[in-house]
Amino acid sequence: MNDEIRKNLVDILHAANEIEDFVRGMDLIAYQNSPVTQRATERNFEIIGEALNRIKRIDEKLLERISEHQRIIGFRNILIHGYDVIDEVIVWKAIVNHLPTLKREIMEILGELI
Repeated sequence: MNDEIRKNLVDILHAANEIEDFVRGMDLIAYQNSPVTQRATERNFEIIGEALNRIKRIDEKLLERISEHQRIIGFRNILIHGYDVIDEVIVWKAIVNHLPTLKREIMEILGELI
């Protein structure tokens, strides 16, 4: 695996960890009442989506090991281009329901590199 892929995987893991740190101890209502947390979380999801997009250009086969990679890249596009229609509930559900799986998959791939 080349260094660029490794860097992007590390970026994804770092962004996912930051999201978890930002929302630790929050529920949906607290998240909705914290615009700073929302923006920081959205930015990290943008980073995750862009890193996956970069991996896609290099090694599509590797990307297939990451479930929902197409949806994550699409989510990034919505966050960037549809900033005025972002639904906090959808972002919150991504945090709670999908981020743990993404982290696990990325850690498994990175673990194989050691």
